[in-house]
Amino acid sequence: MWFSEAGEIVEMFRSSFPLSFLFFVPIIILISPVSPVYAAQEFNVYRMQQFDLQGSSYGCKNSLVNMEARPIDAKMLTRRCVVARLRDVTMPKFRDLLTQNAGALLVILPENLSDLSSEEREHLQSLERDLMAEETTLPVYFAPETPELQEIYEDLVHGASGDTAATAWEALLSSATANGFQMVVSGAQSKALPEFQITNIQGRLSGHGIEEQLPTIVITAHYDATGVAPGLAFGADSNGSGVVALLELARLFSKLYTNSRTHAKYNLVFLLSGGGKFNYQGTKRWIEENMESTDSNLLSDVAYVLCLDSLGAGSSLHLHVSKPPREDSDGGILLKNLETAAKSQNPPVEFSLQHKKINLADEMLAWEHERFSIKRLLAFTVSHLSSPKSLDRTTILDTRDRVKPEWLSTNIRVVAEALARHIYNLTSQGDFTLFTDAVATQEEAETAWLEFLTAQPRATQLLPPESLFLSMLETTLSRYLKDVRRHTFKADKRDPEFVFYTGAVYPMNAFNVKPAVFDLFLAAGIAAYLAVLYLAATNFHLVYSGLRKVMASSSPKVKSN
Repeated sequence: MWFSEAGEIVEMFRSSFPLSFLFFVPIIILISPVSPVYAAQEFNVYRMQQFDLQGSSYGCKNSLVNMEARPIDAKMLTRRCVVARLRDVTMPKFRDLLTQNAGALLVILPENLSDLSSEEREHLQSLERDLMAEETTLPVYFAPETPELQEIYEDLVHGASGDTAATAWEALLSSATANGFQMVVSGAQSKALPEFQITNIQGRLSGHGIEEQLPTIVITAHYDATGVAPGLAFGADSNGSGVVALLELARLFSKLYTNSRTHAKYNLVFLLSGGGKFNYQGTKRWIEENMESTDSNLLSDVAYVLCLDSLGAGSSLHLHVSKPPREDSDGGILLKNLETAAKSQNPPVEFSLQHKKINLADEMLAWEHERFSIKRLLAFTVSHLSSPKSLDRTTILDTRDRVKPEWLSTNIRVVAEALARHIYNLTSQGDFTLFTDAVATQEEAETAWLEFLTAQPRATQLLPPESLFLSMLETTLSRYLKDVRRHTFKADKRDPEFVFYTGAVYPMNAFNVKPAVFDLFLAAGIAAYLAVLYLAATNFHLVYSGLRKVMASSSPKVKSN
C-alpha cells in the first residue's frame, strides 16, 4: 500500500532533517519555471558630454553607477539611480534631483527620434542646451527605448505606486510584489585625455600663373558634430552637409583646373577643420600656424574665406558676415554672384545677407568665419540657418533623415556657380548655368557621402588622428587636390584650451532584485513552511490515521448477500 511507502519516506526525511531539506532545495530550484537569465538585462547607455574649454568645465564629471533604481516621481531618491522618460525630465526636476542627492539619472529616449513632435523636439533641444550650460557631478546617461528597457521602467513605476497607497498595508504589499532593479555601470572612471590630438586636413588647387602672385580663396568646413551625448552626435546637417559640400566643390573645381581652357587665376585652398564645435579650435590653430610661419604663404593674399555650415536641412541660403562687404570688393562681388545664382535655380532659392558683429565678450564664437575676421581676413559663412543661436546645430536630433538630398544638392550648386562666376570674372554675363553635363553636381554621390558621414557619431573626442573617418577624408581630398596633408595639434599642457574625457558609451546592467520587505515576507513564509513540514513529519502517525479514515469513508461500501 502506498501509505506504507510514504511512511517510510517521511520517516527517512524526519530522521535526517534538516540535511534532507538541503538536498531537496536544489531540486526545487532546478525545476522552477523562472529562468535566472531574465534576472539581469544589459544594454548600452550614452554618457552626457564632459569637457573643459578655455578653463571652464562642462557636463557630468562622474561615470560609475551601482545603486537601486527609482522612477523620477518617487519620494526617496537619495543615492538612487533615477530612470525617467524624456518628457518627464525638465530642468526644475533635474535641479530637484541634485537637491535630493540622487545618485544618477538615466533618460529613456524614444526609439525613433525622427518621430518626435515639434513640441517634443523643442523640449529635447532646450534640455540639451540647459544641461550643457553647467557642470554636474551627477552621472547622466541616455538610452534609446527598447522592449526590455520599457518593461524595466514599468516595473519601477509599479513598485513606486506604494508611495500613493491609501493604507500602510497596501503600501507594504505593493513594495513586496514589485520588481526592483540594481543599475550598474562598472569599469574605469572617466579620465582626461591630455595627449588628445585634433586634426585639420588641407589641400589646394594652384591657379594659372605664378602661384605666389595669385589671390587665394579659402573654402573651409568643420567636420565634427556635437550633442548632449557624444555617442549620439551624428551631425547630419551641422556639419555633415558642409563636409559634403566641400568635397563636391573640390571635385568640381579640380575638373575645371585640369583643363587649360578653364584654369582660373585663383588659388583655391580647401580646409576640413577639427574641433569646430569647441569654439573652432582647429581653425584657430590653422590660422595661427599659417600667419606666423615664414614658410607658408597661404594667407598672404586672401581674397576671402568661405565657410560652409549646415546646408542640407533648408531650402534657403544666408550669407553671414561680421562686417558688410563693400560693393566693389571681392566680398561684394561674391554677394552679387550668390544672389544671381540663387535666382537662377528652378525653383529659385531664397537668399539673404545676415550681419552680426563679433562679440568678443562671448565665450563661444557664433560662426567659423569669425575666427578669420578677428585676424582681419575677409570671411563669410554660408548656411540655410538664419541665426547662429539655432539649437539645430548642437543636438542629437541632427540625424540623417533631417537632410534632404535635393536641398543639399541645390545649395551646393548655388555656391559652386557663385564661386565660378567670381574666379572666371563672369559676374556681368547674365543668367547662365556653368555646372552642367560632365561637370554637374552629383546628387547620388552627395547622398552616399552623407550616409557615410552619419554612419557613426562624429563628436571630436571620438575622432583621434588614426580613425578611419579621417583617413577616408584625406584619401578623397588627395583624389582631387594637390599637396593634401594633415595638421595635428594638442592643447597647451600649462594652460590647455580644451580637455576631453574618456567614456562615451557604456554597458549598463539592470539586475532584478527584491526590496528588503520582500525578504521579510519570504523569511516568514519559509519559516511557516518548515514548521508545518516538521510537525507533519514528527506526528506522521496522526496524519497517517487521519488519511486512512478519510480514505475509508470515501470508499464505496459492498453489500453482502
